[in-house]
Amino acid sequence: MFELQDTRSLPKPELYASLIDQATGLFAGERDAIANAANLSALIFHGLPDLNWAGFYLYKQGELVLGPFQGKPACIRIALGRGVCGTAAATRETQLVRDVHEFPGHIACDAASSSEIVVPLVAGERLIGVLDLDSPRIARFDADDRAGLEHLAALWVAASEV
Repeated sequence: MFELQDTRSLPKPELYASLIDQATGLFAGERDAIANAANLSALIFHGLPDLNWAGFYLYKQGELVLGPFQGKPACIRIALGRGVCGTAAATRETQLVRDVHEFPGHIACDAASSSEIVVPLVAGERLIGVLDLDSPRIARFDADDRAGLEHLAALWVAASEV
């Protein structure tokens, strides 16, 4: 049985170091991408403060399709280039959005969301999907979140058969 460590009160660099250690343990010996995505979504959702959604959209047949997540029900399909997730997938660059209400074309799956960070998931040159986090707090995400989440996303890609 995995025991989730309470990391929410740690300074961000220590918080992400702990989450990375925990994710490494969760992925040990498991190659199933969906199982690993489900566990990573839960780890992030319960390990980071001020989130209202954390999960995956997987690239299938030219669009992003909802994958494992924690939070309220979400949009099922997102076109590349549309919203924050579609922009991250199309550009293959992390999108850190201070205020989603100022992002052109933002897709409001949860009206409570105010800020968002989306990390593209790429294996070699192949787009796998995106890791998406939403917060009800404006300016919730920063460079420490970007670095930590990019590391967690890379761990997931490396651990999973994608």
